[in-house]
Amino acid sequence: MASRIRIRAQLKGGECEVKALMRHPMETGLRKDQLGETIPARFIETVTVTHNENIVLEAHWGAAVSANPFLGMQFEGGSVDDIVKVSWRDNQGETGEGETRIRQG
Repeated sequence: MASRIRIRAQLKGGECEVKALMRHPMETGLRKDQLGETIPARFIETVTVTHNENIVLEAHWGAAVSANPFLGMQFEGGSVDDIVKVSWRDNQGETGEGETRIRQG
């Protein structure tokens, strides 16, 4: 599975605004394929956002989140060129991550 996350972090008036788009199928385990077989559950369980290696957000998701989820959040204390990293782990042990530097908004 592709572990690509498109991420942008922008400083706006003392707060850092983070936007991330994660590629993930997010299957509930309730749908069936064309042969009538149940598609196994596969969904992101944990999303972590760090700023210079410090956790600023840890979210616990479930099967109700749509495919290719979007995350938008803000935190205080960022500076231009600081590193922001978004990572996820799904219920099958797959992981994905992306990082960017904060830019001026």
